[in-house]
Amino acid sequence: MLGALLQPELKEMIVNGRWDELRGAVSALDPADLAEIVIDLPPDSGAAVFRVLPRRIATHVFSQLPVQHQEELIHSVSSEHMREILTHMTPDDRTQLFGELPAEMTRRLLEALPANELKTARELLGYSSEAAGRYMTPRYVALRPEMTAAEALERVRRVGRGQETLHTLYIVDGDGRLVEDVRLGSLVLAEPTVPVGELHDRPLVAVQAHTPREQLVQEFQKYDRFSLPVIDDDGQMLGIITTDDVLDVATEEATEDMHKMGATGALEEPYLHVGFSAMIRKRAGWLSVLFLGEMLTASVMSSFEDQIARAVVLAMFIPLIISSGGNSGSQTATLIVRSLALGELRTRDWIRVFLREFSTGTALGAWLGVIGFLRVVVWQWLHLFDYGPHYLLIGAVVCISLMGVVMFGTLAGSMLPMALQRLRLDPATSSTPFVATLVDVTGVVVYFGAATLLLRGTLL
Repeated sequence: MLGALLQPELKEMIVNGRWDELRGAVSALDPADLAEIVIDLPPDSGAAVFRVLPRRIATHVFSQLPVQHQEELIHSVSSEHMREILTHMTPDDRTQLFGELPAEMTRRLLEALPANELKTARELLGYSSEAAGRYMTPRYVALRPEMTAAEALERVRRVGRGQETLHTLYIVDGDGRLVEDVRLGSLVLAEPTVPVGELHDRPLVAVQAHTPREQLVQEFQKYDRFSLPVIDDDGQMLGIITTDDVLDVATEEATEDMHKMGATGALEEPYLHVGFSAMIRKRAGWLSVLFLGEMLTASVMSSFEDQIARAVVLAMFIPLIISSGGNSGSQTATLIVRSLALGELRTRDWIRVFLREFSTGTALGAWLGVIGFLRVVVWQWLHLFDYGPHYLLIGAVVCISLMGVVMFGTLAGSMLPMALQRLRLDPATSSTPFVATLVDVTGVVVYFGAATLLLRGTLL
C-alpha cells in the first residue's frame, strides 16, 4: 500500500535525476516498505532506488526481496556494490539466496566474497537444503561458564553489534561444546558477581545440524523460542537458527504440500522462473497416473453397458454421483493432511479417525441423498423432466448411491493420508486428485450396483 502511494513521487525524482531527494525519501522508510517499493516499481526504477540506498539499509532491503528481484538487481548494480551487500548479509540469508540462484551466478558471487565469508558460505552450502544446518547463522554471542554476569554484559556490549540476535546468549565450554543458554533479560537482572554458568534460566533445547527442516518448525512451535542453537553429534556449537528463518521454512513446506495436494511436483523456483520443460516434467507424471486411473472408470462403465442402454436416464446422474464422492474425499483428505502436519493426529489415532469419519460420511451422504431424491421427485412433479412411472425408484437409487459414495469418499480421504504417513511417505500426495480418481471408480460401481438391485424387473 505504501509503495503504491509513493510510486508517482519516486518516479518523478528518478526521471528528473533528483538523487539526493530520492535518497532522503527512501532512507527514512522501513526496509520492509522499501522492499515493497522496489518490487512494485519497473526494474530500472527499482534498481535506481536501490543504488542510492546506504549500504546498511540496502543489505536489509535486498534480503527481503523475492529471488527473482534479487537476481534482477544482481545484474543491475555494480560488482563492488553487490560484493558489499553480500558481505554484510547475514550468512543464513546469503545461503538461502545462493541456493535459489542459478549455479553459475552463485559461483561468481561466491568468488566475490572475502575469504572469511567465503569459508562460512561454503560450510553452510555443504548442508542439504532439507537440513537445519542450511538455515543457521554463525553470528551469535558466546559466553564462558566462568564469566561473571558483569563480564558477560561487557562482552555483549563489545561484540554484540552485528550479531543475528541478542535475545538469547549461549554458554560454551573451552572445547566449544554448548553448555547452557541464558536470556539477556535474565543476565541483566542477575547479581554482577554471579558466574553465568550458575544461572539457571530454562531447560536447554538444541537441534542437530542434520535435523530435517520440517521437524525444525515443530521444535520452534513446541518450545516457543526466538532462536535455537545448532550442534553437531559431539555437542559442538555450530550456530543458531532464528524465527525469521523458520518462518521461511514453514512457508516453503506449506507451499510444497499445496503443490503435492494439487498432484504436481513441488516447484523449487518461483512460478514464472520455472522453464517450460521443467513445468511439463513436474505435472505430466501425476497427470498420467490420474489419467490411467480414470481409464478404470471407463472400463467399469463399459461393464454396465447393458444397464445404460436399457435405462438411459441413469447416465444423467453419473457426474452427480462421482463428483459428490470426490468432493467429500478431497475435503476429508485436506483436513487429515493438515492435522497430521500440525501434529494434531498420529497414525495410532486411525481407529478414532475411522469411526469419526464413518459417522460423518454417513450423515453427509444421507443429507446429500435426501437432496438428490427430492431433486428427482420435484422435477417430476413440476414436469421439468419426465423420469417415467418409476421415478421414485430412480430417486431411491440416487439417494442410496450418494450415501454409499460419500461415505466411501470420506473414509478414503481419511485413511489414505494416514496409511502413507505410516509408510513414511508424504501424506499430501494422497490428496484431492488421487482420492477423487479412486472414488470415481468406486462411485460407478456403487451407483450401478444400487440400480441393478432396485430397478430389476422394472427399468432393468
